[in-house]
Amino acid sequence: MKRNLFIGVLAVLLATPAYLRAQGAAACGQLPSHSELQAALQAVAPAVGPADNGGLNLNMWGSIVNRDGVVCAVAFTGNDRGDQWPGSRVISAQKANTANAFSLAGLALSTANLYAAVQPGGSLFGLQESNPVDVSVAYGGNSLLYGRHNDHMVGGKIGGVNVFGGGLALYTSDGSLIGALGVSGDTSCADHVIAWKVRDKLGLDFVPGGVAPGGTDNIIFDIADDAHGNPESAGGFGHPKCGIDDPDPALLVGACPVGDSTTVGCAAADVTP
Repeated sequence: MKRNLFIGVLAVLLATPAYLRAQGAAACGQLPSHSELQAALQAVAPAVGPADNGGLNLNMWGSIVNRDGVVCAVAFTGNDRGDQWPGSRVISAQKANTANAFSLAGLALSTANLYAAVQPGGSLFGLQESNPVDVSVAYGGNSLLYGRHNDHMVGGKIGGVNVFGGGLALYTSDGSLIGALGVSGDTSCADHVIAWKVRDKLGLDFVPGGVAPGGTDNIIFDIADDAHGNPESAGGFGHPKCGIDDPDPALLVGACPVGDSTTVGCAAADVTP
């Protein structure tokens, strides 16, 4: 009787959200820790000196997920969680989930690459509705811990699909796809730049191929009005310019080329024209 009771209690404990999140977090060994993510974010944003990421130069949120979509780390650049847009915490995790969910061992797709295809009439219209955010993971727990090493999202599967700049898949030097990074807190164009620089800083930018020039997952500014005045991406993977100190994708990939581990000077690069 006692043995059956013990087994029953153990089964309940093993099924609790806290235990399941702890098990999920344990599957993050290959990925950067909270402190490593935060250090890389703070090295890039807000930009100082000659560096220029474009956008509004704000504090940022960043999240990392593993290949199963489990959140492994959540961090911010400011002194407290309110120093960057609170809504960008979950958006950063969504972006990480999206870049992981739609990248493969041979093809990296950034969240910026998905923008055009999900517009009405596009080949992926409706994609945003396909994997909803798990609100119990996103908004549970103690708000005072948001962005800390024990953020409630860590160990949970956040879900969500986000289709503007700031999400990038993470690849090791041997070509392994191990998860993704999401960054949010500025214009989506600046978010992409910051994510790109952070990924470089983390040494996880060995991109095997992509839809952008040079076979990368860089942002593509090829949207223009068609004959009827409707915006159209020439290559199908475009992203609109943001209109505030927009970056130049060519300058970004030139200062921070993929596939060579950490690039000296990448974090401090001015990538605006």
